[in-house]
Amino acid sequence: MGSSPLRYRTAAIAVLATLVAASTSAQERVGGHFGAVIPLVTRANGTTTTVADDFVIGFPTGITIRTSPRWAFDLELVPSIQNEPLHVDLTVHPGVIASIAGGFGAGLRMAFDVRRPSWGFTPIFNRGFPLGAGTSLFGELVVPIRFQIDPFGERFTSVGLGVHAGIGF
Repeated sequence: MGSSPLRYRTAAIAVLATLVAASTSAQERVGGHFGAVIPLVTRANGTTTTVADDFVIGFPTGITIRTSPRWAFDLELVPSIQNEPLHVDLTVHPGVIASIAGGFGAGLRMAFDVRRPSWGFTPIFNRGFPLGAGTSLFGELVVPIRFQIDPFGERFTSVGLGVHAGIGF
C-alpha cells in the first residue's frame, strides 16, 4: 500500500469539499433580525395602560441559529425607550421558534429585564414575507408576561399585547 499523489489529491479534494459544505451550511443556519416593537396594551397591578397612555418603543435585535428546518434558537436584545417617566430599559430575550406552514412561526422567549426586579416569558406568533436573497419582512404579535416587584416590595404580574415588525436576514 504505497502512497500515491492521486490518493493525496483525492483526500485534499474531500477535505476541501467538506469545508466548503460546512461553511455553506453555517451561512444557511445563522441569521438575525432587527425591528421595532410597540406594546399596545398592558394590564399590571390592577391598571390597564394603552399605547395612548404611555408610549414605549423597543428595538429588538437578534441572532438566530437554525437547529433544523423547523426549529431555531434566537437570542434577542431589546433596548426600549419609555416617554413618561423618561427612561431606557434593556431586556435579554432568549427563545425558541418553530416554523409553521405558510410562512408562519410560533415561539416562546424567556425575558430578563436588566437592572429591574422583573422577569418572565413572551409567547410569540409571526408571519414572514420573503424579499429574496435571504431576507424577509416580518410581523409578529407578542404577549409579554412579567413577574415584577414594585418599589414597596409588592409582587404582581403584568400581561400585555404588542406588535413587532422588522427585517430578518
